[in-house]
Amino acid sequence: MQDIHIATLIIIAANVAISIKGFNDFTFFEKYKFNIAGIRRGEQIRMFTSGFLHVDFTHLLFNMITLYFFASVVIGALGVTKFVLIYLASLLVGNLLSLYFHKDEYHYSAVGASGAVTGILYAAILFYPDMGLYLFFIPIAIPAWIFGLLYLLYSIYGMKSRRGNIGHDAHFGGAIAGYALTLAFVPTLVQTSLWIVIVLAVPIVLLFVLHKLGKI
Repeated sequence: MQDIHIATLIIIAANVAISIKGFNDFTFFEKYKFNIAGIRRGEQIRMFTSGFLHVDFTHLLFNMITLYFFASVVIGALGVTKFVLIYLASLLVGNLLSLYFHKDEYHYSAVGASGAVTGILYAAILFYPDMGLYLFFIPIAIPAWIFGLLYLLYSIYGMKSRRGNIGHDAHFGGAIAGYALTLAFVPTLVQTSLWIVIVLAVPIVLLFVLHKLGKI
C-alpha cells in the first residue's frame, strides 16, 4: 500500500463527507449539484460544490480510488501546492466546459469529482506516459498514453452522441486543465516528452475543430 499525502487524504475525506451528506439529504444534494438553471440564477457556488457530490457509493469509490493511485505521482513530480491547484482548476474547468456546451439546457444537472480526477490523471500521464494502467475488462496493462488518447477520443464521441448519463464534457475539461497546467508548471516537458505532448493535444484540437464546424 502506497503512502498517502495529507492533502490527498483531506480531498478524499471532503468528497466522502459531502457525498454521504448528499446521499442522505435530497435538499442538500439538489441545492449544491451542478445545474444549469441554478447557475444561471446566480448560484455559481454549484460550479465548485458539485465536484464533491456523487450519485452513489460506486461513483464515489471509483473516483477516489483513481485519485488515490495518481495523486502521489503528481505530488512527487510537482509538489503538493501545484497538485491542489491542478485538482481545483480541473474541477472548475470541467464544469465551465459543461456550462458552455449545455448553457441553454436548463434541466441539465451533473455531480462528481471526475473532472478534477481526470486532470490529475492527465498530469500523471505527461510525466509517466509508459506506466501501465489496468482496466476492469482488460487483463493486461495498457500504456498510459494510449489510455489517455483513447479516453479523450471516447469523450468526444460521448459528447457528440450524448449517450449514457455521463458528463463527458466535464471529463474533457478536466483533462484540458491538467494538461495545460502541467505544461505551464514544467515547460521542459515540451522538449523532453514532445511526442506525448503532441499525442495528447490531438483530441483537444479535434474537439475544437469539430465544435467550430458545428459537429458538437
